[in-house]
Amino acid sequence: MKMMYWLGRATARTCFTLFARWEVKGRENVPPRGRLLVVANHQSNADPPLVAASIHRRIYSVGKEGLFKNPIVGWVLRSWCVHPIRRDGRDIEALRWMIQQLEEEQMVGIFPEGTRNPKGMGKANRGVAYLALKTQATILPVGLTGTENIRSYGRIVFPFCRVRVNIGQPFSLPPIDGKVSNEVLDSLTEMVMRRVADLLPPEYRGVYGVQGAAAKKV
Repeated sequence: MKMMYWLGRATARTCFTLFARWEVKGRENVPPRGRLLVVANHQSNADPPLVAASIHRRIYSVGKEGLFKNPIVGWVLRSWCVHPIRRDGRDIEALRWMIQQLEEEQMVGIFPEGTRNPKGMGKANRGVAYLALKTQATILPVGLTGTENIRSYGRIVFPFCRVRVNIGQPFSLPPIDGKVSNEVLDSLTEMVMRRVADLLPPEYRGVYGVQGAAAKKV
């Protein structure tokens, strides 16, 4: 299984190197070891392989359960350290799986928006804050641009566009004793996603940009 992951990563790196103008900024910000929660914006199906290709550590992630209905595709995804999750993101079993990986000092990657938003960031699921608080994992924000132009699986192999990965400074949420309210989780989720938005040009920030913030107050 480990060999399949690194083979898949090498293939992704080859495709982005040969067929895209691929740029990665901030690789030095990735902690070399320890539990790490990678949080990125989500524009395209190309985002997971792009993040994996851009970070030197093995990354565990989740993918919509419908992809696993084909047994061959499911086997490939599992060999690439991908675990199924329900489309609505409310999946206790998948959440426990991610917690287990983090408690084993692994790196887990998530796209808290839950669905692709090629026209700008959408509202994130508060599960990202819960996961970070539960495991006290370090959070690594990542901003992706250009993948909104990769609109099919074939284009992942031949991207033919500029893609950029901006890796920010790692940070942690403050520990909170007792039960955490949804209001607190929402506030912490907002803080996490604004760290991601800060790594993006204004037109990519969506609801986490200045205009998005103003609209929420109306």
